[in-house]
Amino acid sequence: MVPDYTRRVAEADWDAVTAKVNDLGCALLPQLLTPAEAAGLARLYDEVGRFRTTIDMARHRFGQGQYRYFDRPFPEAVEALRQALYPRLLPIARDWWTKLGREPEWPDTLDEWLEICHRAGQLRPTPILLRYDTGDWYALHRDLYGDTTAPRTAQPSAHRMAPIRWVSQPNLAGQPAK
Repeated sequence: MVPDYTRRVAEADWDAVTAKVNDLGCALLPQLLTPAEAAGLARLYDEVGRFRTTIDMARHRFGQGQYRYFDRPFPEAVEALRQALYPRLLPIARDWWTKLGREPEWPDTLDEWLEICHRAGQLRPTPILLRYDTGDWYALHRDLYGDTTAPRTAQPSAHRMAPIRWVSQPNLAGQPAK
């Protein structure tokens, strides 16, 4: 049986998530992956060919540990959760952007957004898998690859953690890096 990631995302109390993001800038979602699914994603980390690059977080002052950018095709759980989370995070992002006096530019679907990014020359996939060891940590930061930027992100961590939870934080820098 194929997991129903869309249902899992929909089961979150999105009013409470929105309130937490508005109060704290981030929110924990309920368990989106089973422990077995999280462990399966974590095991992918050693399959170097599934990733386009590896980032040493200390080198860039992003924390201590590593993360890898998935290459296409993405694991089923990653793609399904991206598609399911985008429309849920979009109203929060649009609201924040409007409060900053800006006109939200993000379309209603992730596929439409990715098309806009691709037309702008931003072709590299950005889903990541983090790897932590004892004492490692991750600093929220923005990786920018052009003028179009995602309004919100979901940060997964499947290594040595079960059940997985996703944290959403605002992406609110004044201007994208060039």
